Amino acid sequence: MNNKEILLVADAVSNEKGVPKEVIFQAIEAALATATRKGHELELDAKVIIDRETGEYDTFRQWLIVDDTEEELESAESQIKLSDAIAKQADAEVGGFIIELMESAVFGRIAAQTAKQVIVQKVREAERAQVVELYQEKIGQMILGTVKRVERGNVTLDLGGNAEAFIPREEMIPRESFRSGDRVRGYLKEVRSEGRGPQLLLSRVAPELLIELFKLEVPEIGDGLIEIKGAARDPGLRAKIAVVATETRIDPIGSCVGMRGSRVQTVTNELSGERVDIILWDEEPARFAINAMSPAEALSIIVDEDKHSMDIAVADDQLSQAIGRGGQNVRLASQLTGWELNIMSASAADEKAETETSGLIELFKNDLDVDEDVALILAQEGFSSLDEVAYVPEQEMLDIEEFDVDIVTELRSRARDVLLTKAIANEEQLESSEPAQDLLDMDGMTKEMALILASKGVVTLDDLADQAVDELVEITAVDEKQAAALIMKARESWFVDGPEDGEGE
Repeated sequence: MNNKEILLVADAVSNEKGVPKEVIFQAIEAALATATRKGHELELDAKVIIDRETGEYDTFRQWLIVDDTEEELESAESQIKLSDAIAKQADAEVGGFIIELMESAVFGRIAAQTAKQVIVQKVREAERAQVVELYQEKIGQMILGTVKRVERGNVTLDLGGNAEAFIPREEMIPRESFRSGDRVRGYLKEVRSEGRGPQLLLSRVAPELLIELFKLEVPEIGDGLIEIKGAARDPGLRAKIAVVATETRIDPIGSCVGMRGSRVQTVTNELSGERVDIILWDEEPARFAINAMSPAEALSIIVDEDKHSMDIAVADDQLSQAIGRGGQNVRLASQLTGWELNIMSASAADEKAETETSGLIELFKNDLDVDEDVALILAQEGFSSLDEVAYVPEQEMLDIEEFDVDIVTELRSRARDVLLTKAIANEEQLESSEPAQDLLDMDGMTKEMALILASKGVVTLDDLADQAVDELVEITAVDEKQAAALIMKARESWFVDGPEDGEGE
């Protein structure tokens, strides 16, 4: 390979493959160095440097500098001890190289073939690196490609520029099929660098794909006039997307639907007929949840912030619509809002409210020693526990028409006394319940946890072995994985073999 050929190869391959010329020069240098090593009898380490302007190149032999403490060199042809290196080059350091100019080899047919293989490999690596770098920036975006092949439900797309994307079967919309040459969109979830090349993993079921399709179809979203707050999907069947206008003059739902439904229909067609409900987002969670239940209309809603759940009542004849086929409507609404939504008929809600109110009345009557009228007022005003009576801001209770300062003060005092009494009783019970020694000695058991278990009646190792995972989670507040491990550890004694038949007598 002469100087002119080197420059021609660099230009041709760079233009053909779209790879920077510097990468090609580095590939040629590596190829010439490899061919030099293969054409030399000794196992030397060769390095080639090409002049980028003229194509001229020099070949160097190099030795890796190792510490003098090394008793024996792995290769005398490619390594040198520090003391010997300093004799040749005063500033030599361990880890550096001693280089000497050597005669460049004359390459025959076999050497040229070796060089070609190295160049091809380096170019392929450079192409893969380019693909990874390009698409790493596009993670979280929608990608358009042409179906190249379909194998057992998995689809490979040609993205152009030597890039391919892969849609696994589990990321495909159920029952949809493609043929070679079809144009397909997907949401880029991940870019993996693998030995066989970069893997661009797309999804057709991700909620983000729905969002990206609306961004494509609704110019107002791109202009910042409409904001998408979230999406939930049952791929191929139904979806919900929450939108809000940033300007009062804009109708976010109408804009997303489009003239005669043209915009939302385009999205539906892209997602194999998936029906999309466009929901108006609201910063108030309860109003947002009511909107998300569309097309069903809510009659009432009760929010439990501690459990992060809402009880939504609908008309009896709308109950099936609110729940949806297989629970689809309420499930999508829950995913969209991030709240657990419990749907019930109006009659069931009334019955539940009456039951809860009756329970609260009995609680207040017994614990606060008040008559039914006072207990009913507390329940109707939304008080659901003694803690609320004891610690809500005093003014909230004074705002109740039937209560004056004396009544409020007395109720708060009684509630705090009852809570203090219960706390002392619980502490005494915890102190008086002593765990058995076998429970304390179990691997993974702490004394504090053993005391908590004992206070709940789990005193021995066998008691722990009898527990279910959810019961142990509730008692100790450990996660399910840790609870299961503790129970299995306690059950080990169950599987220890007893004496064999005929032994022990």
